[in-house]
Amino acid sequence: MEPLIVVDGANVVGSVPDGWWRDRAGAATRLRDALAVRAGAPAAGAVPAGEIVLVVEGAARGVPPIDGVPVQAAPHSGDDHIVALVADNVDRRPVVVVTSDRGLRQRVTDLGASIVSPGRLLATILYGGRRDST
Repeated sequence: MEPLIVVDGANVVGSVPDGWWRDRAGAATRLRDALAVRAGAPAAGAVPAGEIVLVVEGAARGVPPIDGVPVQAAPHSGDDHIVALVADNVDRRPVVVVTSDRGLRQRVTDLGASIVSPGRLLATILYGGRRDST
């Protein structure tokens, strides 16, 4: 069964000190576009193949979806929205959450989700899983 891969956009974008804070929507758009290249590709590294959903919040709420990457704008807390996605899906299929947020990691693993770090995701989408990253 194809897993649902829920990407904590703010956490993944924030894991790379590339000036994302000057243009949060632009950083989320670049992440979305990189995920689109990854969508439908075979599993690589620690990230399985599956349906990808990017969750955005705050200044990135206006980032639109594109083919292969639905974007869900959290109406309030991104973490709460991700927890709700996990709760709605974990009984029907595997769910993988990409985040390094300790509190969120605990909440979603308590529901049965697996975790992949932002570094592993970025290594997979940028380097095809060939680069070791945490």
